[in-house]
Amino acid sequence: MAKMSAINKNNKRIKLSDKFYKKRLKLKKIVMDKKLSLEERFKAQQKLSKLPRNSAKVRIMNRCQITGRPHGVYRKLKISRIALRQLGLEGKIPGMVKSSW
Repeated sequence: MAKMSAINKNNKRIKLSDKFYKKRLKLKKIVMDKKLSLEERFKAQQKLSKLPRNSAKVRIMNRCQITGRPHGVYRKLKISRIALRQLGLEGKIPGMVKSSW
C-alpha cells in the first residue's frame, strides 16, 4: 500500500488539472499562435507560468486505484499488475483464469 500522502497529492493534482484545463488550453493556443504579436504571446506565457505547477496534466502520476502503487499500472484498467492478478485469482474478473504450464 502506498503512502496516503502520495495518493492524496496525486488526487489534488487531478482536481487542479481539471479545474485549470480550459484556461491552460486557451493560454497555450495564444502562445503557439505565430500570427499574434510577440508582446501578446509573452504576456500569455507569463500568465501561464503564474498558474499552479500541479495544474499541468503532465504532473499526474498513473496510480493503482486499489493500492496506490505507482509502477506496473495498466492504463485501461487503472489497476496495478499485482492487484489485477489478485482479483483474477479471486475470480472477480470475468474470463480471467489462472494459467499453469
